[in-house]
Amino acid sequence: MKLTCPRNGLLTACQLVSAAVPARTTKEILSSIKAVAQDDALTLIAFDTEVGIRYELRGNNVSRPGAAILPINQLTDILKNCPDDEISLDTGPEVTKVKAGTSRYELPTRPVDEFPDLPAFDDAGRYHEVTAGILRAMIRRTAFAADKKDSGGRFALKGVLWEAEGRTARLVATDTKRLALCEGPASVYGPADAVKATHLVPPKAIALLERNLTDDGELVRVGLRTNDAVFQTERAMIYTTLVQGRYPPYKDIIGQTRKGAAVQIPLPVDGFLARVRQAAIVTDDESKRVDMRFSAGKVAMQARGADTGSSEVELPLPDYDGPEVSIAFDPSYLVEFLRAMEGEPTVMLEMTDGTKPALFKCGDSYVYLVMPLAG
Repeated sequence: MKLTCPRNGLLTACQLVSAAVPARTTKEILSSIKAVAQDDALTLIAFDTEVGIRYELRGNNVSRPGAAILPINQLTDILKNCPDDEISLDTGPEVTKVKAGTSRYELPTRPVDEFPDLPAFDDAGRYHEVTAGILRAMIRRTAFAADKKDSGGRFALKGVLWEAEGRTARLVATDTKRLALCEGPASVYGPADAVKATHLVPPKAIALLERNLTDDGELVRVGLRTNDAVFQTERAMIYTTLVQGRYPPYKDIIGQTRKGAAVQIPLPVDGFLARVRQAAIVTDDESKRVDMRFSAGKVAMQARGADTGSSEVELPLPDYDGPEVSIAFDPSYLVEFLRAMEGEPTVMLEMTDGTKPALFKCGDSYVYLVMPLAG
């Protein structure tokens, strides 16, 4: 394999695929990436046996097609530190020679056939298409709510539930203290599955997919299978095994919450986020709590820490003239949610009282349920 390619393009490609390179592995070859040069394309492949990516970089000058195993860390460091616009790779049986301007490097290589293959996208099976811009927003508005703790017995909650039916794709994430659901338009193709399966996509694959959604108008194909999933963009194919386990009945949970939510409060996203952050300044590890009292025309927030002081913050709510209600939240749960609502002017808070879950809505496609703090 011998080629010359743009340094910036190759650096971006290496940074994208490196997310699928395992930090630790008993298979040494998986610490490297596989590179395949053909026509004007250089395809980089990384795989940790559970999550993998195949990324295609075009516009290269390939003088000798072929394949090679490349050490990703050293190659990325070379690309970062060389100022030249182009870089050349020339792979032999034992080393890959790298040339960048006046700099020369020799990197060790390994037999190409030792690198495992990635499963391909099945065009004949059932899949759906979503535009990249919509899918990126759906991921940002849900993935943060998945369980991040290494607690036993809750493996299913670490994944993002992915569903597609009719003309709708749906993502759901929860850690039992909060739940986020976002829907978006999708086109579904292929025969329906004989047995309905639960598709829980692991956080590593979700993060890798989001990083590859750079063109808002691009169509992303999603193939959900019994034990794995494949995502196809114009430049990348991402493969992942699925998280196994039973997922909570989220539709019932949301339905029960909405049934008793008689109070509806419109909230300005930017203003509410700013006030929550201000009130939370004095919270500490022992007092992750902001108390809120909603009354006609305003919300008053209070927080207190044993050694950090106290805060009192108000936000005008000119569009609310309902009854006085009080509730307390972990401010980090609100901040993460509100940051994900960037670009939205308002959200609607639906609640009953301070003892029952609260529901934040944005249009008909997004809901965020949060458990209040007791006391």
